Amino acid sequence: MLSRLKEIINNSSDIVFFGGAGVSTESGIPDFRSADGLYMMNYKYPPESILSHTFFTEHTKEFFEFYRKNMIFTDAKPNAAHLKLAELEKVKKLKAVVTQNIDGLHTAAGSKTVFELHGSTLRNYCMKCGKFHGVESILKSADVPKCECGGIIKPDVVLYEESLDEETVNGAINAIKKADTLIVAGTSLRVYPAAGFIRYFSGDNLILINKDSTEMDNRFDLIVNGKIGEILSLI
Repeated sequence: MLSRLKEIINNSSDIVFFGGAGVSTESGIPDFRSADGLYMMNYKYPPESILSHTFFTEHTKEFFEFYRKNMIFTDAKPNAAHLKLAELEKVKKLKAVVTQNIDGLHTAAGSKTVFELHGSTLRNYCMKCGKFHGVESILKSADVPKCECGGIIKPDVVLYEESLDEETVNGAINAIKKADTLIVAGTSLRVYPAAGFIRYFSGDNLILINKDSTEMDNRFDLIVNGKIGEILSLI
């Protein structure tokens, strides 16, 4: 399997990488749906409810208590997967990273063309005046973070019930359409609309790198099971 993966990457000139939470677990960031993932933990409210637009609006203080504790990882560093993808982009094999993650680690690793479908914890803005705020504005607040104008500072992340950014979506879809190889990694392929993006791929090689199987395994030309960073670092 690994030798075949190496062969495909060597022979590809327009690779796109589509990644989910499993890409960042080797950086110490928990995923969502595995046995020890965020959604399996016990909270006063279900995590999927907390991370919704309705909950943010109606229980803003509780939202930020959860968000500060479970969604921000300022000490996390890019792992071998992030670094290899940046390297592949530098030698012009990888043309884009499409990620469902909000940790900013692809950019930190040096990747330039990154489509962050669900936004980033590193970007925050005032809902009243629109001013940009760094992540420290969220972390240093003991309650609901507020801008100097009095408006609530909202993380630039896509909550449940919110739409994806149209420009980001179009960029990701166009990159996938043009790719000759699409590497999908670290995702359960259960979160829509993001999981549906692979239907736009019409290239030669559809590859899955994952620890666990998905309901879409039969659609892939090659499946490599294991830790993403460990596998990519061998390429």
